[in-house]
Amino acid sequence: MTSIARENGVSVNTVQRVLDKCSSNFHSTSDPLPEHLAFDEFKGVGTRLHFICLDCDKHTVVTILPNRYKRSIIRYFEKYSAQDRERVKTVSMDLNCYYGVLARRLFPNAEIIIGRFHLVQMVTRSFNSYRVLVMKQADKNRMDPEKSLKHRIYKGYWKLFLKKYTELKGQKQFYDWLLKCSYTPAQIVDKGLEYDDVLRSSYDFMQDFMIALQDRNSTKIAELLDSDINQYCDQLKTTIRTFRKNRRAVINAAKFSYSNGCLEGFNRKIKQIQRTAFVYRNLTTMLKRIRLEQKNVPIQKAPSKRICLMLQKLDLTPYQ
Repeated sequence: MTSIARENGVSVNTVQRVLDKCSSNFHSTSDPLPEHLAFDEFKGVGTRLHFICLDCDKHTVVTILPNRYKRSIIRYFEKYSAQDRERVKTVSMDLNCYYGVLARRLFPNAEIIIGRFHLVQMVTRSFNSYRVLVMKQADKNRMDPEKSLKHRIYKGYWKLFLKKYTELKGQKQFYDWLLKCSYTPAQIVDKGLEYDDVLRSSYDFMQDFMIALQDRNSTKIAELLDSDINQYCDQLKTTIRTFRKNRRAVINAAKFSYSNGCLEGFNRKIKQIQRTAFVYRNLTTMLKRIRLEQKNVPIQKAPSKRICLMLQKLDLTPYQ
């Protein structure tokens, strides 16, 4: 703002006033609700969590609330008529427990969708935590390579266990100085799974779940949720029980093409805005900067030549 003011021969307050004018008509409650919404929260002023709602089709912000309390979210969406809220078809979110309760109450005809990113993240974290546990129990005697082979495979090649197995099959053999032999990545993974049956069964579940989500195979997802969990590790058992409590929303992740990935990306942009400004102390100022990032700023009057130049510096395009 200071550099823009110097280049245009105005004060910093003038630049701030132009920014305020640009963000004055960002959102109107009279606009109809989009048919596909995404819910999430982000950390803002004073490490406080703010609720954010995004349009999944246009990837534009519907609203940002100062907090994520239930009463605040209900009060905002009840401003819309019952007919508008009944037209909402899907609501994408993470596994936050009360977002689902709010979505069912506010949007009776909407299908709840759990983001595919969160599902894969929970499954891979469960498997990886058990892999670390098995690795720590293995013998890591460096004087005896045969005894420490199990520990070296689990520690040195942990990234291969988290990749899709189909991506490992087509790669060529390479001489591994750690294992003192030529292996393909798939052979290294198979070698590591030979040491523990529970690890192998958990690995098979993780691979089948990721492939089913990629292929949008909702029938396979339902079969995996109904499988016997006694063969898996304790961490994965907890994850599957959580999926079973949200069974319909998890299956919808494979059935529908919508997800809250667009909202996760927008939250990443908000973090970058905060990092550039070295954190905001005022919520209103931060919201103005977020709104201007949309680059869709209405202006009531025809802007002057000086204001147009300042908007060009801000990479904004005004329209009537």
